[in-house]
Amino acid sequence: MKPNNILSSAIPLVAIIGPTAVGKTGLVLELAAGLNAEVISVDSMQVYRYLNIGTAKPTTAEMQGVRHHLLDLVNPDEDYHVGRFVVDAEKACQEISGRRRLPILTGGTGLYLRSFQDGLFSMETGNLNGGMIDPGAEKIRTELKTALLEQGRDVLHARLAEIDPVSAARIHPNDTSRLLRGLEVYELSGRPWSAQLDRHEIADNPKEARKSILKIGLMVDRENLYERINRRTAQMLDGGLIEEIEALLAMGFGRELKPMQALGYRHGLEFLAGVRDQKETLRLMAQDTRHYAKRQLTWFRRDPEINWFRPEQIREIRTLIAEYLDRNLPISTLSRQDT
Repeated sequence: MKPNNILSSAIPLVAIIGPTAVGKTGLVLELAAGLNAEVISVDSMQVYRYLNIGTAKPTTAEMQGVRHHLLDLVNPDEDYHVGRFVVDAEKACQEISGRRRLPILTGGTGLYLRSFQDGLFSMETGNLNGGMIDPGAEKIRTELKTALLEQGRDVLHARLAEIDPVSAARIHPNDTSRLLRGLEVYELSGRPWSAQLDRHEIADNPKEARKSILKIGLMVDRENLYERINRRTAQMLDGGLIEEIEALLAMGFGRELKPMQALGYRHGLEFLAGVRDQKETLRLMAQDTRHYAKRQLTWFRRDPEINWFRPEQIREIRTLIAEYLDRNLPISTLSRQDT
């Protein structure tokens, strides 16, 4: 039996998305006040506590009194994945809508947004998330964790390379969380994790169960985007990223944890280990962030529902949102301020 979506498809939802450093945060804050909105982060790293500088998490001052959700949900050594995000985001949207406010989702993790809109295909159940967990899944998970302890991550990574070379190429051996996930998905489904992600596999949802989201994508020309990325990278290092990593290590969070292998954090760890100096760390971190932005754009450009704007086109974006709200919700249902 397929569980129903938790969130009614009638609730209006707006998403502001785009590559890293394009200017999403500033635009969202400018929009939120006039729309009486609250913000939901769609970022796979900002859910972790203590990871602030390297994830470009907005500060209290930057939030300007606008309520934000799905920040600082778990510690770096806790498991957080797309399935948890879907449940958390739906709950947040329910609460925001219940206060007669507009939920605005914003971030750059395309898989999270896609799964939230369409419903997540569960590797354990073959159903939308919310179904019963296959008892065999926990057994496989335990066996893989035992193998990791007894055989080591390099052996398991070699096994992943045999069954799913695409995933092995993108998963570092130190990223044991994703390494185990890749092996687990194959054991449970008999198919490579990469093949399922490439197809953005979802359950066979009826169209009426799919959430209606007004998607606004932000983009600037490549030279401008790369300049923004380079500037942000330098600001992170100057602003205390290395000290933040040292504090995480002092709290007992291991180098092998998934968030510690994220952009910026793995670079900082290598700097602390003496692998490269600060100048080379800055260069490589900026380069890898540019590559990440390119992958984000590749993902988003596959979505024909996205309406693309430049960040400075605030008036046009406001007009589009107003038209969407007028079409999708009676004016009395949602509290909006004059813009």
